[in-house]
Amino acid sequence: MTGKERRDYILTELTESDTPISASNFAKRLQVSRQVIVNDVALLRANNHVIEATNKGYIIRQSAMVERVLKMQHTDADIEKELNTIVDLGGYVKDIFVYHKAYHIVRAPLNIASRLDVKKYLNNLKCGKSISLMTVTSGYHYHTICAETDERLDEIQEALSKLGYLAKLQEYEPFEF
Repeated sequence: MTGKERRDYILTELTESDTPISASNFAKRLQVSRQVIVNDVALLRANNHVIEATNKGYIIRQSAMVERVLKMQHTDADIEKELNTIVDLGGYVKDIFVYHKAYHIVRAPLNIASRLDVKKYLNNLKCGKSISLMTVTSGYHYHTICAETDERLDEIQEALSKLGYLAKLQEYEPFEF
């Protein structure tokens, strides 16, 4: 199988799958190393294919989603309510990042689309020795939130505002992430 055939296979499988597929899974199916698959995915991304890496494998989002970055501020005790509010209103939490004056942008993928994803994320935080990323900036953080429409994003933003979780950008923060 040529590299192009392999990449075509990866695209087809991701497009038809409802669940993430890991690089190891592809490597086993195609009898190549995991690194070959990682390189193939990088090439596909370079050719404008929107392939996201999750902790369970690669996915392609089927529907066109709009996204918005929101600046948030709250405590660790509010994480569950914040994330559940977003997913309950039809949002998808793509990532979390902080803007630190010394380190600039530090980002981590979340890929949270359901209450079950929220529960798993919170369990991972509780079970590990790590702290939430927002802790390094006193609870200030950003989420890239995706939804089907701008109107849906407006609803999510309004709900988060009512909960008191939205924060204003400061002069030193970039306006485009």
